[in-house]
Amino acid sequence: MIKEAKAIDKERKFKQALELIMVFKDIDVKKGFSLNETVQLPKQTGSPATVCVMASGDLELKAKDAKADKVINSDQLTKLGSNKRESRKFINNYDFFLADTKLMPVVGKVLGQLLGPRGKMPTPIPFNAPIESFLQRLRSSVRVKVRGSLSMACKIGDEKMEDAELAANAHAVINAVEKKLPNGEFNIRNILVKTTMGKIIKQAVQVKKKHARK
Repeated sequence: MIKEAKAIDKERKFKQALELIMVFKDIDVKKGFSLNETVQLPKQTGSPATVCVMASGDLELKAKDAKADKVINSDQLTKLGSNKRESRKFINNYDFFLADTKLMPVVGKVLGQLLGPRGKMPTPIPFNAPIESFLQRLRSSVRVKVRGSLSMACKIGDEKMEDAELAANAHAVINAVEKKLPNGEFNIRNILVKTTMGKIIKQAVQVKKKHARK
C-alpha cells in the first residue's frame, strides 16, 4: 500500500508526509468511545515531534541543555494563561508537553481547559528523571486521537523514508490501536495510506477468525 501510494503520486515541490488512516466498525461512539494514545515509532522520521517542557529551576536548565523545542517557567506559564488566544496558538505549536511535577497544579489551573480537550495534558517529570530520555521517546512518537468518530489518521513518516521503515511505523500504530479497541481487529473496517497530496490507497481488513472475542 505504501509503495503504491508513492508510485501513483506525482512529484511535488515539498517533502510529503505518509499518512495512515484507520476506519472502525461495530463501535457505538455515543457510548463515549475515545482513544488518546502516544505511540512510539520504531523508525525515526524526518520531522521529529515537537516537545515543550514546563519547568523552573534546575529542571528548566536541564531541559534547555537537552535542546527541548521550547521551555517555559512558572512565571511565563502564568502570563501565558492570561491570554487565551495566545494560549491556543502556543498549544497548537507543539505535539507533546512535559511538566515538572511541582508545576502540574499550575498547569491544570492555567491551561488545563485548553490542553485537556486537545488530549495534550503534560506528562509529569519526576524529580531527577532523565529529561533526555523523555524527549527522545516523545520525539519519535505520534499521538493517536479518536473522539466521537469511527476513524483516525496520523503521520507515519515521509516519502523519503524506505518503504519497510514506513511499514514498521504503520504496524506499530495499528497494533497499539488494535489493543485499545473493544474487540481488537474485529473493530477495524479499513486501513488506508496516502501521501499529503496523493490519492488514498484502501484495503479492507480481512479477519480469519470466525468469532470475535468477548
